[in-house]
Amino acid sequence: MARATKPTFEYVEPIGARVLVRKDEPKRETKGGIALPDQAEIPTITGRIVTISAQIEHDEDVPLRQYDKILFHPKNAIPVDFEPDNQLFVVPIEDVVAVFRREAPTKEKE
Repeated sequence: MARATKPTFEYVEPIGARVLVRKDEPKRETKGGIALPDQAEIPTITGRIVTISAQIEHDEDVPLRQYDKILFHPKNAIPVDFEPDNQLFVVPIEDVVAVFRREAPTKEKE
């Protein structure tokens, strides 16, 4: 009897006003160099956008692009069981609170 193989997924596409984020690694020491024990892990709420939904891609009011580093509220982030280390999360756009930029955006004068 042939054994059924589990389908492997290669791509996750967020739907609606959501982005797919790869969460940054949790911090293991403070900026001052003090090592933190595992139970005192500081929750990481930064990550890089892997994919954005089509709705966000075409929304000029949402300045997010693939590979942007963002700060997000983790409460409504949905973990994606896609990789062994499980660092992918689907995050609603309203939970993205900031995007990190190398330079300030230029303001157009009217």
